[in-house]
Amino acid sequence: MQATLNKIYRFFVPQRNPSEIKRKYGIPDQLDFSIEITDDGWFIAECKNFSGLFTQARSKAELLDMVNDAVLTYFGVPKKESDYIFNELRLPNNETIRYEAKLRTA
Repeated sequence: MQATLNKIYRFFVPQRNPSEIKRKYGIPDQLDFSIEITDDGWFIAECKNFSGLFTQARSKAELLDMVNDAVLTYFGVPKKESDYIFNELRLPNNETIRYEAKLRTA
């Protein structure tokens, strides 16, 4: 339900350009995350650049969303301005997770 409401909201209020968000809130262009997979299949991502910036996810697909949410929360970016800051994430095995759909920005 929340995802549907967010899509409707973003239809009328496009996300701001990630480069603009990074500049405004002082978010580096690249962050170095260590990513581990637990024995029970959870993905744990911890940022090496900023202490306390970490998250977890149940799947690779969810991991990119959770990393973006953690970064936006850490840097105090309001939800109304941005849903994502990075559109891809590289895993330790060099696999890259990307947002497939074109993301609409203002």
